[in-house]
Amino acid sequence: MSFEQLGLIEPLLKALENEGYTSPTPIQQQAIPHVLDKKDLLGCAQTGTGKTAAFALPLLHLMSQDQQMPRKGPRNIRALILTPTRELAIQIQESFTAYGKFLDLKSLVIFGGVSQHPQTEALKRGVDILIATPGRLLDLISQNYITLRDIRYFILDEADRMLDMGFVHDVQRVIVKLPEQRQSLFFSATMPPEIQTLAKAILRNPAKVEVTPVSSTAETITQSVYFVSKNDKRNLLLHILKDQSIKTLLVFTRTKHGADRVVKDLNKAEITAEAIHGNKSQNARQRALNNFKSQQTRVLVATDIAARGIDIDELTHVVNYELPNVPETYVHRIGRTGRAGADGIAISFCEPEEKAFLKDILKLIAREIPVITAQPFHNGDSLATPAPKPAPQQKPKQQHPRDRKGGFSQNRQGVVNPRSGKGNGNGNGGRSGNSNSNSNGYGNSNGNGQPRRKHQQHGKPQRQPSAS
Repeated sequence: MSFEQLGLIEPLLKALENEGYTSPTPIQQQAIPHVLDKKDLLGCAQTGTGKTAAFALPLLHLMSQDQQMPRKGPRNIRALILTPTRELAIQIQESFTAYGKFLDLKSLVIFGGVSQHPQTEALKRGVDILIATPGRLLDLISQNYITLRDIRYFILDEADRMLDMGFVHDVQRVIVKLPEQRQSLFFSATMPPEIQTLAKAILRNPAKVEVTPVSSTAETITQSVYFVSKNDKRNLLLHILKDQSIKTLLVFTRTKHGADRVVKDLNKAEITAEAIHGNKSQNARQRALNNFKSQQTRVLVATDIAARGIDIDELTHVVNYELPNVPETYVHRIGRTGRAGADGIAISFCEPEEKAFLKDILKLIAREIPVITAQPFHNGDSLATPAPKPAPQQKPKQQHPRDRKGGFSQNRQGVVNPRSGKGNGNGNGGRSGNSNSNSNGYGNSNGNGQPRRKHQQHGKPQRQPSAS
């Protein structure tokens, strides 16, 4: 099938030819006709399948046709694409710019972490298509820079990541501001029950497209696992990078601190590396990404959230320096390579404490991952989890002199009472005063050492003291 057969307008076909697109991917073949028919859409497609074009192309087609009517006044926002991360938002906006090159449609991307002034100035000049992250969108709505009353097309992209990042309430706040009459598209790489519930709240009788089984990995990606101790991971990474055929390498860590530490180790070994994570400024993140795309930086170290917007066709190698504790994240990570049918290599380091994570990953993807033993830091080839460390023995708690049986104690009134193992009726072991606990069925003390009897409930015998 060709893009011409999908019925796209000539300006879009011309732009696709300029971008080097020859034929649509499976998700594009299935999704584009439904969107052109103005149906709501529920799309389940893993990363790297051409998902952005699957909604951007038909959206541009429909908006161009709507624009044939003469415009009255400034441009109003007619399409909203909501996405979880700044990097992904920028990537989507770049795609809209490329595909809409020969159309009279203006798009704008807004996100937090940078000054809002350039964004608000662009909004004042008029925008047709807005790509936004939830936080900055709601901020500008509250400041009356944005109104959603003219929205005709709403796209929620990477819905599962939106849920993981805790943005689901922000998404719901946006949805209630949208017009009832609209076309909605909903895309997610995975479809857990929470995502299905969210989709039902947004979509009306949607068409459903799914190009791969949920959480499957691309067949074009060669996967392998290296068993290695935690302390040897740095040396193993340097060993892999001795292969000069690896022009660029994307490395994943679980934490921002871990990403910075890996970059520091690589720079010490005179390997160009930069980190991309939430603690970096937007300009620093974009600069690191551009350096990586241009191969000025050989290694890009990323956390999972920051890497969701990385889209590099030539990326051949991915390393899981630390295995993710959520198995679906593994699918997203290795999906950075082997994109759009290209070959890719995904290497995973597994220390003994991460073997449980590896088992979850194998169960999810329903396939075996070869273990590479021909490496200098091999540390066992079994998936048996390490024996748990014995819990440290606690020293017996020394008894306070007041808690010992026998002897005498002096209360606050200076009265000396014999000390015993039982309380005196007020739960304080000889001390008078108010107390809420007792052992003989009486209530609070009256303050003079005399117990006050509880009101007995009708129909229930009073509880007798236990024999102790």
